[in-house]
Amino acid sequence: MKLTWLGHSAFRVEIGASTLLIDPFLKGNPSFKGKFTEATKGVTHILLTHGHDDHLGDAAEIGSKANNKKQKPQIVSNYEICAHLASKGADNMNPGNTGGTVDCGGFTVSFTDAKHSSGTVEKGKSIYLGNPNGLVIKAKGEKTLYHMGDTDLFSDMALIAELHKPDIVLIPIGDRFTMGAEMAAIALNRYLKPSLAIPIHYGTFPMLAPDASAFQKAMKGSKTKVLVPEVSVAVTL
Repeated sequence: MKLTWLGHSAFRVEIGASTLLIDPFLKGNPSFKGKFTEATKGVTHILLTHGHDDHLGDAAEIGSKANNKKQKPQIVSNYEICAHLASKGADNMNPGNTGGTVDCGGFTVSFTDAKHSSGTVEKGKSIYLGNPNGLVIKAKGEKTLYHMGDTDLFSDMALIAELHKPDIVLIPIGDRFTMGAEMAAIALNRYLKPSLAIPIHYGTFPMLAPDASAFQKAMKGSKTKVLVPEVSVAVTL
């Protein structure tokens, strides 16, 4: 598995013959330092945790048949988000919802709970986009990857750990809109206990934690290893 952090909560994940974009907030993302064309090249699937603009990002453009006549990446998200993006020109959908698992060919995606909200605003009108989710990605012969989306700490993370046994957890640490460093450390050490944690959702905007230092401090002595990748630099896991 090759993993590339694209800043904020966005990732490019290469698994076998599949190339995934998770929460592809690229244009307008001040922490994204790469090239849009390179980040989206060869993408086969777009996975979305919830409907906020900093997570939907460029999904409509990348998934639009007008922009990707040959590629047409499959969009994997809840029903409301899939319907919303279909109205924007995307036409290859694989919807699911909390508790369900969808088959994406070379891998599966399971939808977990997340404690947050989900929606966007267009022309001054709020649009409800379903409940927020975390996403667990499994592929034969690969480590299990859990993108938590945006979430608070909740005790049923222990059940997620029991059911899915994630090896790698992408965990929000930015505070204000999600868990901060201390709560994220509790989530990992008390409930999830993965072999590797990668912090996300920080350093993008002034209201968020500026870096991962407080999280690294909170995780000192943990059995879970912490990896803080550079933006747009691929790592093989």
